[in-house]
This record gives sequence, structure tokens and C-alpha cells, in this order.
Amino acid sequence: MPVILRELADFCGARIEGGDASALIHSAADIMTAQSGQVTQLTNSRYAGHIKDSTASACFVAEGFVVENVPPGMALLVCADPEISFIKAVELLHPARIYRRQISPQAVLEDNVVLGSELYIGPYAVIGENALIGDGSEVLAGVYIGKNAKIGKNCRIHPYAVIYDDVEIGDNVIIHSGAVIGAEGFGYKFRNGAHVKVPQVGNVIIEDNVEIGANTCIDRGALGSTVIGMGSKIDNLVQIGHNNKVGKHVIMCGQTGVSGSCTIEDYAILAGSAGVADHVTIGRGAVVMARSGIAGDVKAGTQVFGSPAKDKKVAYKEQVAISKLPELLKKVKVLEERLSLLEKDV
Repeated sequence: MPVILRELADFCGARIEGGDASALIHSAADIMTAQSGQVTQLTNSRYAGHIKDSTASACFVAEGFVVENVPPGMALLVCADPEISFIKAVELLHPARIYRRQISPQAVLEDNVVLGSELYIGPYAVIGENALIGDGSEVLAGVYIGKNAKIGKNCRIHPYAVIYDDVEIGDNVIIHSGAVIGAEGFGYKFRNGAHVKVPQVGNVIIEDNVEIGANTCIDRGALGSTVIGMGSKIDNLVQIGHNNKVGKHVIMCGQTGVSGSCTIEDYAILAGSAGVADHVTIGRGAVVMARSGIAGDVKAGTQVFGSPAKDKKVAYKEQVAISKLPELLKKVKVLEERLSLLEKDV
């Protein structure tokens, strides 16, 4: 949605320095590709060199951030938090698609479904009996929602997501395509030479303001609930096993796998491809770095790396030491040869 620069600045809480305040801004782009009619941001000095050749009409920068070689036609949008201001600009210039409120005639609604007001139910969506969909929510094409499931207000369920029976989802939740919420947990007992399936009769509870990425799977509890806390953000291709308790505002990056019955406390971060064994607690605000393997509890506020994971500083020192092993082995071989010669001379 095109907007006059001065209106954009007011909307984002920014002060204009230089440029043309009456310029029309039609979209946003990164500092390396932005052109005339676009707005960008400069929040890291590593990218400062790109600004001198930029043809962008405007650029968000922080108060006190020194910018050199600003092109004559570029306006600086000076503000307290340029990243947040830029997000506001992107949301204004690139508004999310709005679905006309309707229930598609191709949707399948089973018995006793309770529907709120101002809904969008897309074609070929299937909603099981006794399910509840809250006001303002959007269930897009091909979504499956099971029996007794509850979807809160202002949620968006993207195409072909699957929500099993009895799942409870709060308000303002986003679930992306291909996600599977509430599949049976992976539980077996080995008896008489065979794997005996443990019934998985719990559910999944997702609290308000959670976002779940594409093709992520969250298993139902064997008994009780798997819980995803308020405000947590889960990337694509994440596996969360049965009976996990994920706290508030947790970040879980792509390809992370969490075994069953773990506790991930508030504000923890699990970086890409982290793996967590079962019955582990990751403390509040802890950071598990990429490709780390967690076999035991992680203390609150710590940063761990490696497999098995340990304190980041210790792990880095070990990595440096390992990188020096080939050179060290050569030196040892030379010393062994010299020692052998000395022994012959004795």
C-alpha cells in the first residue's frame, strides 16, 4: 500500500532528515537491493558501506547512529528503535492478505460444531464434531480440525495443517501449512520380542500468541497434556515429543528435536538442529546453540554448545584444541624419532 514518506515517518515514530518528505513509498527492501520508492533499514555497521550506492528513498537508523556517505536523495528516518519501526513500515506497506468472511460451501462441518462470528472457513476444510472455532479466526483451505478441538479468537490456520482431536488452541495463534498438532506420541514397551504400543490419550494445549512453523509436529500427551506456553515461537520442521512443557516466549529454531517429558522454561532458546533427550529441564533464559545435543539438565541463563553439550566457553576451547591435534601429532612423532635416536646412542 503506497504511502507518503512523511506519513510513514509519523506512523513509525521517526524523524525525517534530508531527502524528500513528499516522496511516495510503495514497498520495503534490504539495504543491498532497495531502490527508489522503497524504504530500508541500517542497524548494523557491517552494512554501512552499502548505503553510498543505494538508490532507496528512505532508510531507518537509530538515534546517534553515525551514517556517512548518505546519497543526496535519501531521507534518514531517525528513531529510537529502527528495527521495530521498520517492522511497522513493512506491515503498513505489505499488509497481510484479508479473507472475506465466509464459510465455503465446499467445507465439511460435522455435527455440533460451534462457530464464532466473522470467520473464514476455506474450501475443503474439515471440522470435526463438537469442535469450537472462536471469533475472527481463519481456517484456510484443506485444514483438518478434529473432534472436540477448540480454536481461540483471531487465529490463522494455514492450508493443510492437521489438528487432532481434543487439541486446545488459544487466541491469536498462527499455525503454518503442514503442521501436525496432536499426533500420537512415540511410546512403546519391548516385550516378548516385540514393541507394544503405549496408548497416547492426552492432548495438546497451545496458549495465546504462539506461532508454529510449517511441517512442525507437536505430539499429544500419553497422559495429560503437551503444553506450548504463551508467546512462544516455533520454527519449521521442529519435533516436540509427548508431554513436553514449553514455557512462555520460548524460541525453537528449525530442525530442533525434543524428546518426551521435557521442561523448557520461559525465554529459553533452542537454536537450529538442537537435540534434547527425554526428561530434561532447560532452565529459564538458557541458550542451546546450533547442533548441540542435550543429555542432561541445562541451568537457567547458561549457554551450552556441542554434543554432549557443555558450557559454551569450555566447548569452544575444546574445539580449538582439537583443531591443533594434527600439528601436535606431527610434533610428537618428531620427538619420538629423536628420542629413539638418543636411546640408540646410549
